Amino acid sequence: MYKIAVMGDRDSIYGFASLGLEPFPLTDPAEAGKKVKDLAESGYAVIYITEALAAQIEPEINRYREAGLPAIILIPGISGNTGKGILAVKKSVEQAVGSDIIFNGQ
Repeated sequence: MYKIAVMGDRDSIYGFASLGLEPFPLTDPAEAGKKVKDLAESGYAVIYITEALAAQIEPEINRYREAGLPAIILIPGISGNTGKGILAVKKSVEQAVGSDIIFNGQ
């Protein structure tokens, strides 16, 4: 059975534990990059990462962009929404469908 992880600062992610996601409180980019690799190799199908942390480890995240698993999804953190998460979803949908069906070119 696949597992789901959530990574980011402690305040942003610990509520997800009540939903059954495994939290990994991380703020150090080097440690977070290593953890993404470890989780990908350990049977995690979905990894949620706060936008702030993801911005610091983009090269590691991009290694899994084309892979089937794990799906890496950016979520807003407690410090607010940067918009990177929704842009990543938009890009993925455009790639899959061939056009912008979410924002209709806006």
